[in-house]
Amino acid sequence: MFSLLESFTAALAAIRAHALRSILTTLGIIIGVAAVIAVVSVIQGFAAQVGSIFQGMGTNAVTVSPHLTQAQRLAGMHAHITDSDLNAIRNNVAGISNISPLLYVSFFGGAVSWHGTNTTARILGTTSSFASGGTVPETGRFIVPNDNIQHRRVCVIGRTIIKNLYLPDNPIGSYIKAGGAWCRVVGVLKKRGSLGFQDFDNIVILPYTTARSILGTSRQPNLRIQLTVDDVNQMDSTVARIKQVVARNHRLQGRPTDNFEVQTAKQAASSFMSIVNMVTFILGGIVAISLLVGGIGIANITLVSVTERTREIGILKALGARRRDILLQFLIEAIVLSILGGIIGIILGWLLGLLATQIIPGIVTSYVPGWAIALAFGVSGGTGIIFGILPAAKAANLDPIDALRYE
Repeated sequence: MFSLLESFTAALAAIRAHALRSILTTLGIIIGVAAVIAVVSVIQGFAAQVGSIFQGMGTNAVTVSPHLTQAQRLAGMHAHITDSDLNAIRNNVAGISNISPLLYVSFFGGAVSWHGTNTTARILGTTSSFASGGTVPETGRFIVPNDNIQHRRVCVIGRTIIKNLYLPDNPIGSYIKAGGAWCRVVGVLKKRGSLGFQDFDNIVILPYTTARSILGTSRQPNLRIQLTVDDVNQMDSTVARIKQVVARNHRLQGRPTDNFEVQTAKQAASSFMSIVNMVTFILGGIVAISLLVGGIGIANITLVSVTERTREIGILKALGARRRDILLQFLIEAIVLSILGGIIGIILGWLLGLLATQIIPGIVTSYVPGWAIALAFGVSGGTGIIFGILPAAKAANLDPIDALRYE
């Protein structure tokens, strides 16, 4: 224990004696660890945002949507979810509620205007039950059943629409043009934020029947259906029943997921997180290659240090220092340099992650998981051991007579 403490003290003294060289030596480690931590913190922060969105949807939310494989799309096939599917689910599946059709007049670039000011937004047609999924108004009201029965030209808008069109702070009663049709604003949604480049507040919600009339009868509507399962313990059996009903309605004859998919919020979240984890691993691995450069720098400087201190090594051996004492001193010096670089890199990477939240649109938080910090310490320490062992062994194997004669 005394030998280990003495070697550690000697390593710190050597690092302090050559402070500038030590900083330059650890620069590769610092950059590598900082890059890894910054990338991981931004991706994990993004994942946390998505997780909160899925959580807001509820664990009992289910979405039915059109779906085709890549081969089917290349073959020119089309998939549709229609009013017939909506009615079939409503009439033949027990234990569900809040069933809502989602009809996009425009998913991204729908024209919206007010008093000569123009913008683009998502324009969605739906029914009153859609509000149960967390899309609720902050002021005014949401779509009500009579809006759909009477085909009213009313709308509920997000906060971004108010900002982009320079609407009054309380726009209730104002008329805006959405998708080519004038509608009266009856509600403003609670702020939901953004995710990446998708702004959830840049939306205009119309009654479903109004959206149908805007699209016209010549175009077959392609819906998504959102619903909730009353008993989450019956989720699997209810989803199986929905698949059976839609497959029968599509006359698929034993191919229950040929042109549609039924996905729960939990499955969607799981699929997204698996993608995020894979991206984190790949990007982290690419960035971590810079640690190899840092390790080579440590090996190089440690070899230089061994050469400079050849006479010192000879004196230590002449005074009775054992081979393992010399080996331990130089190895600890390399490890300390690596770990110091790792600590500085972690702090710098965390700060870069915070900076990214101010620069990258839609990223509102960064998160550094414990495993990333542990990995950074492990990799930086391991780099010191791997790239410090050769120079340390060279120092330990020096012949004391030759070392004392070294000029």
